[in-house]
Amino acid sequence: MAEKTKAKGKEEVPPKRLNRAVGAGEALGKVLDPALKKRGFASRDIITHWAAIVPAPYDRMARPDKLTWPRGEKGAEGAVLHLSCHPGHSLALAHEGQKVAAAVNRYFGYFLVGQVRLSATPFELSEKVPETVPALPEVTRARIGRTVDRVQDPGVREALRELGQAMARKKL
Repeated sequence: MAEKTKAKGKEEVPPKRLNRAVGAGEALGKVLDPALKKRGFASRDIITHWAAIVPAPYDRMARPDKLTWPRGEKGAEGAVLHLSCHPGHSLALAHEGQKVAAAVNRYFGYFLVGQVRLSATPFELSEKVPETVPALPEVTRARIGRTVDRVQDPGVREALRELGQAMARKKL
């Protein structure tokens, strides 16, 4: 009885088993593709290879938001690439939009992007700041302390101690 209530021609197809371990990118790809197609991207190449496509500093300060194609025009001259950009770089990106469009077209090998516009979508930098400071060995701390103890000004002495410890952490 339950089978009769199903719509004709639409049968549930069991998911295809891969019988192997897959990476997160491959597993999520099938989920992300429909969402990216709604944003105008035919594939996820422009998003996954963004750092290799555009010149610095726009590889870190901007990301593609959507791709819009002109409607109803035969032989339209490329799509409009909307970019989310860090506010400090938006003016420079507005002036160098054609440079970014040329880089995208060069990467794909054909005329894909005709124009670059800035999107209103907010953008946050993805650089991660370390949450904890690694501890220094006691021998290193003592050596830095002996070196800066000769300084008479307590403010300068403490600043030099912090500088020495930061430099020693970088070597770890």
